[in-house]
Amino acid sequence: MKEILTKAIKKVTLELIYEVVDERTKSILEVVNEIRRRQEEDFRYLNNKIDTQVGQLRQEMGQLRQEMGREIGQLRQEIGQLRQEITQLNQKIDTQIAQLNQKIDSQIAQLNQRIDTVIQLLIDLKK
Repeated sequence: MKEILTKAIKKVTLELIYEVVDERTKSILEVVNEIRRRQEEDFRYLNNKIDTQVGQLRQEMGQLRQEMGREIGQLRQEIGQLRQEITQLNQKIDTQIAQLNQKIDSQIAQLNQRIDTVIQLLIDLKK
């Protein structure tokens, strides 16, 4: 009888242990599932945030490209204007140099005439 009672106590004890283990396992699984759910939500949130930031960066890059294009266009225009001004200045300088050369040539010609006149007078005086 003692054996039957011992077996019955062992059986009841095992059943109680199994119930406690089952309940504890269920609560652990609930916690694990809650953690998984939170992780999934966090990952979704982070993915959305990353996607949003990448989109914003792409948009900013597009705007910067447009601004750079405008700036480059303006610089090209300014360079073109500077080239035109340099060409005009070169033309003015060439014109002024040509005028100065004409004046110098004219004055040299006048000096040569005077020298010739002086030489002729000296020759005439010697005779």
